[in-house]
Amino acid sequence: MDGFPTRIGYDDAVRIVERVAAERRLGHERLAIKRVDGRILAQDLSAPIDLPAFDNSRMDGFALRHADLHPGNDTELRIVGAQFAGPLLAQALQSGQCIRITTGAPLPAGADTVVIKEETHEHDGLLTVPAGVAAGADIRRAGEDVRAGDVVLRAGSVLSPARVSLAAALGVAELEVSQRPTVAVFTTGDELVEPGLPLLPGQIYNSNRELLMGLLRAEGLEPVAWPALPDDPARIETALRDAASAFDLVITCGGVSAGEKDHLPALLGAQGEIHFWKVKMKPGMPVLFGNLDRALFLGLPGNPVSVLATFLTLGRQLLDGLQGRAEPRARRFARLTASWNKSHERLEFLRGRLQCGQDGVLGVAPNSADASHRLRAAADSDVLIVLGEGVQEFEEGSVVEVLAY
Repeated sequence: MDGFPTRIGYDDAVRIVERVAAERRLGHERLAIKRVDGRILAQDLSAPIDLPAFDNSRMDGFALRHADLHPGNDTELRIVGAQFAGPLLAQALQSGQCIRITTGAPLPAGADTVVIKEETHEHDGLLTVPAGVAAGADIRRAGEDVRAGDVVLRAGSVLSPARVSLAAALGVAELEVSQRPTVAVFTTGDELVEPGLPLLPGQIYNSNRELLMGLLRAEGLEPVAWPALPDDPARIETALRDAASAFDLVITCGGVSAGEKDHLPALLGAQGEIHFWKVKMKPGMPVLFGNLDRALFLGLPGNPVSVLATFLTLGRQLLDGLQGRAEPRARRFARLTASWNKSHERLEFLRGRLQCGQDGVLGVAPNSADASHRLRAAADSDVLIVLGEGVQEFEEGSVVEVLAY
């Protein structure tokens, strides 16, 4: 195996993932609006109508003609009807009249101002309006939020509940979204036993499957877990080639290092294409990325914290690129609540827990159990702390980036 990048910097790995994902970007599909939450918008959305679509009342009160109001004294108007939210009444206001109106109700013809109910006094079908009501008060104008033709959502944006609600408010019943990748998940190793079964000496429970499946589901995907693979090259090849012919992405855990039972790099080199193998990051250095048949292949290391770190970084980047996500994920920063001595050159993703003091400053406490097999440390934490390349002493109070999970 040669001719592919190996032991590359993290930033170089990200660029390769971005390039390959862009080349393999998935297609579009049109879905009913009730099914698009969390999806990536594939086409710009232009507003088909104004929002609001008509002038309407901002408050419960009375619609009137401002010209009827006395500039320095109270004014008495006759109440001639009521306009509720819904169809607009055919009735038009005449001089000296007003109409009861509720929040969101369309403004009656002839009215140009709303006075709120609490500022008025009713008696015998008449309304007393105090002096000082401003012209155009408490009216929401048509198009003040969105004008017809405005681009309100951009392709590549994530359809959050608020964005889906905006599309619904504009009367949009369907949206064009990127297809979600189909993902096959494999764990590897003769030592793996399914939870609930007895352990023999030397065996461990298969925790990586649940970790990876949960991370993928949190991204809105519906991954398919395949049976754990033994350390048998022929059986591994058969299973992976079957999955690669039917899925967009194959993700494996374990079998990507340089041990006697780490068969995946040689398999991918012989049967597919390797884009890179090994990245200067801790944990997760042996990560493997390439193509196998019609699928992209992402081989994660076997230690559980390595699975977590490589998925949250390179795995998420790959999923975003395949779906054409254009807006970056939110970045967070916090101050270390304790010093940390980083004694190696690789970029490190250290486990930590966020804390927010009463001063509003976000802090992060590093977990001292930093080995890649220490799963409890990952469970006790809620972020990965990003420690830059190079040997460094991070003092208490240093600002660091954090990746939430």
